[in-house]
Amino acid sequence: MKHRCIVTLSILFMSFILAFPGIAEYSDTSSIHPPGNHFSTISLEPSYPHLSLRSASVLVEDQQTGEYLIEKRPDLIVPIASITKLMTAMVILDAELNLNEKITITAADVDKIRHSHSRLPVNTSLSRNDALLLALMSSENRAAHALARTYPRGLNAFIRAMNAKAQALGLHETHFADPTGLSSENVSSARDLARMVNAAYEYDLIRRYSTRKESFIRLGKRTLRFCNTNHLVRNPRWQIGLSKTGYIDEAGRCLVMQSKVAERPVLIVLLDADGKMTRYGDANRIKKWMEESLAGNS
Repeated sequence: MKHRCIVTLSILFMSFILAFPGIAEYSDTSSIHPPGNHFSTISLEPSYPHLSLRSASVLVEDQQTGEYLIEKRPDLIVPIASITKLMTAMVILDAELNLNEKITITAADVDKIRHSHSRLPVNTSLSRNDALLLALMSSENRAAHALARTYPRGLNAFIRAMNAKAQALGLHETHFADPTGLSSENVSSARDLARMVNAAYEYDLIRRYSTRKESFIRLGKRTLRFCNTNHLVRNPRWQIGLSKTGYIDEAGRCLVMQSKVAERPVLIVLLDADGKMTRYGDANRIKKWMEESLAGNS
């Protein structure tokens, strides 16, 4: 009788499983990351005790040895927003254009994708040097677009040069569709971006302009104060050698930096952080973790 009850229960259990097959399955979506879905809310930290990061994709690389110190989904290909402007700056500087030449903001430079705010009205005239500074320090979209538009042979030639530079650097998971990062078609991975940051670090002007705390720019009869979009450059606890922030809805909040942490020069890439301050919180958590965990191994 007892044996018959066990058999009956087993049959009922198997019938239940067959009727509801999803209950017996385990779905792991940790490797799937459609742009803009902000998987950063899911914490997957398998290898770094006492370190919890909320950015969806993270890479921290020793700049000298190439060793990956921290990885979290570093191969996800996602929109990169204004991190794009590092490539824009490299292409401009590679062309050896006259940085003192005046360029003018036109209606073509106005953001028609997201209608973002700009402090550079149409017909504003400024030097190519100041436009480069504002693009890197304050992430000025009109300045970046004007730099590309006034490139020899125009905007399309500039975008081709951006992609050619990416291929030359071995950035095979990177593609550019515009010079500002407003297009969600500008995509890359954390691994590629670490290489791009390392390449950009070779340019003195990019290092200096991307880390400048603030600058006063003469625009016509007015002098305007512009500030760095990364407030960590104003924090004396940080030694930052290069910096760039980025944000569009599809990319989330992004941050790349070169910095000296725990006596090691490192490249830090934080992509798709959900929340305005999360990328800075993650950067500070990385800094603290490295100082506590890795300082003795440097």
